[in-house]
Amino acid sequence: MALSGMRGLSVFISDVRNCQNKEQERLRVDKELGNIRTRFKNEKGLTPYEKKKYVWKMLYVYMLGYDVDFGHMETVSLISAPKYPEKQVGYIVTSCLLNENHDFLRLVINTVRSDIIGRNETFQCLALTMVGNIGGREFAESLAPDVQKLLISSSCRPLVRKKAALCLLRLYRKNPDVVNVDGWSDRMTQLLDERDLGVLTSVMSLLVSLVSNNHDSYWNCLPKCVKTLERLARNQDIPQDYTYYGIPSPWLQVKTMRVLQYFPTIEDPNIRRSLFDVLQRILLGTDVVKNVNKNNASHAVLFEALALVMHLDAEKEMMSQCVALLGKFIAVREPNIRYLGLENMTRMLMVTDVQDIIKRHQAQIITSLKDPDISIRRRALDLLYGMCDVTNAKDIVEELLQYLSTADFAMREELALKAAILAEKFAPDLSWYVDVILQLIDKAGDFVSDDIWFRVVQFVTNNEDLQPYAAAKAREYLDKPALHETMVKVSAYLLGEYSHLLARRPGCSPKEIFTIIHERLPTVSPATVAILLSTYAKILMHAQPPDPELQHQIWAIFNKYESYIDVEIQQRAVEYFELSKKGAALMDILAEMPKFPERQSALLKRVEDTEVDTAEQSALKLRTQQQTSNALVVTDQRPANGSVPVGQLSLVKMPSATYNTDANSVEEGLTKANGSSSKLDSQTSLPSGDLLGDLLGPLAIEGPPGAGVPTEKNMVSGLEASPNASDALALTPLGEQSNSVQPIGNIAERFHALCLKDSGVLYEDPYIQIGIKADWRAHHGRLVLFLGNKNTSPLLSVQALILPPSHLKMELSLVPETIPPRAQVQCPLEVLNLRPSRDVAVLDFSYKFGTPMVNVKLRLPAILNKFLQPISMSAEEFFPQWRSFSGPPLKLQEVVRGVKPLSLPEMANLFNSFQLTVSPGLDPNPNNLVASSTFYSESTRAMLCLIRVETDPSDRTQLRMTVASGDPTLTLELKEFIKEQLVSIPTAPSIPPAPQMHPPVATVALTDPGAMLAGLL
Repeated sequence: MALSGMRGLSVFISDVRNCQNKEQERLRVDKELGNIRTRFKNEKGLTPYEKKKYVWKMLYVYMLGYDVDFGHMETVSLISAPKYPEKQVGYIVTSCLLNENHDFLRLVINTVRSDIIGRNETFQCLALTMVGNIGGREFAESLAPDVQKLLISSSCRPLVRKKAALCLLRLYRKNPDVVNVDGWSDRMTQLLDERDLGVLTSVMSLLVSLVSNNHDSYWNCLPKCVKTLERLARNQDIPQDYTYYGIPSPWLQVKTMRVLQYFPTIEDPNIRRSLFDVLQRILLGTDVVKNVNKNNASHAVLFEALALVMHLDAEKEMMSQCVALLGKFIAVREPNIRYLGLENMTRMLMVTDVQDIIKRHQAQIITSLKDPDISIRRRALDLLYGMCDVTNAKDIVEELLQYLSTADFAMREELALKAAILAEKFAPDLSWYVDVILQLIDKAGDFVSDDIWFRVVQFVTNNEDLQPYAAAKAREYLDKPALHETMVKVSAYLLGEYSHLLARRPGCSPKEIFTIIHERLPTVSPATVAILLSTYAKILMHAQPPDPELQHQIWAIFNKYESYIDVEIQQRAVEYFELSKKGAALMDILAEMPKFPERQSALLKRVEDTEVDTAEQSALKLRTQQQTSNALVVTDQRPANGSVPVGQLSLVKMPSATYNTDANSVEEGLTKANGSSSKLDSQTSLPSGDLLGDLLGPLAIEGPPGAGVPTEKNMVSGLEASPNASDALALTPLGEQSNSVQPIGNIAERFHALCLKDSGVLYEDPYIQIGIKADWRAHHGRLVLFLGNKNTSPLLSVQALILPPSHLKMELSLVPETIPPRAQVQCPLEVLNLRPSRDVAVLDFSYKFGTPMVNVKLRLPAILNKFLQPISMSAEEFFPQWRSFSGPPLKLQEVVRGVKPLSLPEMANLFNSFQLTVSPGLDPNPNNLVASSTFYSESTRAMLCLIRVETDPSDRTQLRMTVASGDPTLTLELKEFIKEQLVSIPTAPSIPPAPQMHPPVATVALTDPGAMLAGLL
């Protein structure tokens, strides 16, 4: 673009560049646009030079990011100018300012057509370039035949024909139904004889698009493609201009091999032999060199050749050469080459008889699993998963389990799922399978879906010889001080069913089993409490002869939960209490679970449905019906509870039109039937016929809609509600909740659940699910928000705004304005803790589905206990530190009344769940508790915190608490935080057995949080 001589344009550009700030630039641009608008009103007085200059200025303003909503007619009129400078400006600016649907484009179709069919090659190039850039439907209908004529014309220069091929490709991609390519097979065959490599490369791009839609019409092009490849491989008659670092036209080689992959097979033995000779030459002639550009070009050709070799099902000898070459690549230092080597070796697994050859590189692949680059680690995991069989399953699963404890946060979920599937598919014996799954739950409980432990229970139930072993292993894990809730579930279920098989072993009497399980009760969610109640009933049934003391203990628990706020737990407690009074009849009622019917594993089905090849879409994947492509969204796989999963960070692909069973959601709300899919709509669930699902899931009761769909309440036992009204209402008072879309589940309970764990669902409604995964290290936190669209229509106008308190520094990555159907986007959120405080950050989230705008304000679980790090202290360490804090404000003491009655073990478990390590035996008084932790913030750095709780055995509703630290603010905030967790909340009265049609409404003060929570529930 020659701008010399346009002094006004040069001055304008200089003025804009010299502006000191954005405001000055905007004022200068507005002034110039105003001047241009005024001059265009008097268009008759404008010379062609002035019009051209002003249009250039409009383009520059547009490139700066400002809207240019006038002057389009003047721009379009320049296309009709007879001289090249004005016509060039018209074509370039029209291509930039106007889209394919703009009305003004209809005005220039005739002019553009005149330029295309004219004899001026420069004008032809300008017209073809603009049509190729815009590519509208009207252009395709009017101009495609003329562009086709240019392409096959022998009188046109190669430059024009090259542009014609690319222009036709653009029109065909945008409007394949409009561009008529019937009968083009012979013409394409003629075009493949072209000697000019520029035209041939453009024609090959067009042929790739044509054969991808209909390869049957282009069989006669196949021999010409092989000849072209031979010519390039042997470097015959290749101009120097098309040789890139000694490689003859690598782009044309790649496109030609891509075309060949769309043909199912090559039957002609001569063509096949010629093609394999070329591929052999490429395989043997490619090596890693120091020049990066040459490496890139040669490896692009090589990996396309590998894909073609796999597609053609070459002889085993050539396949061995391919694997050996890839084995060299995965051992080099360059990460890009290692990645490509692992990815293509994974593709090689699709070819028969090469898996044994790939196994020779197993040690190097396992080494890649520890690579600093996460993308290489993902490819290594995919390859290990694909190459696993009965001969190497034990080694690979053990490596995955060992790697699990140090694996990247984003990979653990996929790692756990694949380890579980490999253990199930290739287990040498069932006891090894049980060991692997229990280790998996122990090391990565947050990332283990319910489907995994359901499957273990199914195997144990169906194999009597395995039952004593599984129960013994579950008993061993319960001795650990820290246990994930999923391990509590599976251990409680197995011991409830089969603990009587261990009765003669030391420490396995019914009373001892009950005691060790009951210690976990205060720290588990209501869903797990329901399983524990079933376990207690089973233990009571197996205790023969009956133990009166054990019976009274269990009955007391049943009585306690008879008025529990959760109707599922309440019903279990009532029914088990009544059943336990039936004596010998209890043996028949609570007999062991029958064997499960044989069925396909839900895990195997899930991985078959969701497994993804993340490489670029190619003909190989078209052949295997695995067409997926990279995108910024994660596919929606339908989970057991009808919610969008927020896991699987590694499976990145475009959303598919179908959705499959997937229980990989981080929220474990509804318990899914074992190995079967639960079909749910957005409001209610259909009862499952699965026996295990019936036992572990909600009991079948009649009630109002949603009564049988308990939401997750992962708060410690007794903390059924938030300590104040704003908790129950999740920030806004009831009167301000004006959204027509109602949330699914209780928002406050979801928030409290996330206060105790690092992953789960923060918010859900019929259209969207917002999940969170968090990683906390010292005073830094990294959260990932998962925004999942649950519907078949996109969510529009999506906005997320973080409202941080003053003590937190938070930075949220860009949130896309649109979430595609059945898709999920991930938005990282960085958190920095500046100083101690109990204030909570707020996520202001809004979106549009249809016409209404939905807006919610959600508290984020970046609270004080997330920045605590447990620390264990001996008496020699604790008491000198305790005495060093002389008194207020570093050491504060308060008598707390209205405490939820908890035994000392229950209170210790509660403190441990908040990262406050209880040190038993430090305090000389056995009724007291001593705890310690380290708090991290930018102002305090690592600050030691000490807590002492003095209880009264005669009155568990009050206690005296002393908190000490080296920072007065931290001491006060921590004391108030612990106090909030200990104070009891009044619960709502139990639901009467026969509800009235119009129950009277009691007048309750708005300041009563218990009543407000009861109203919400």
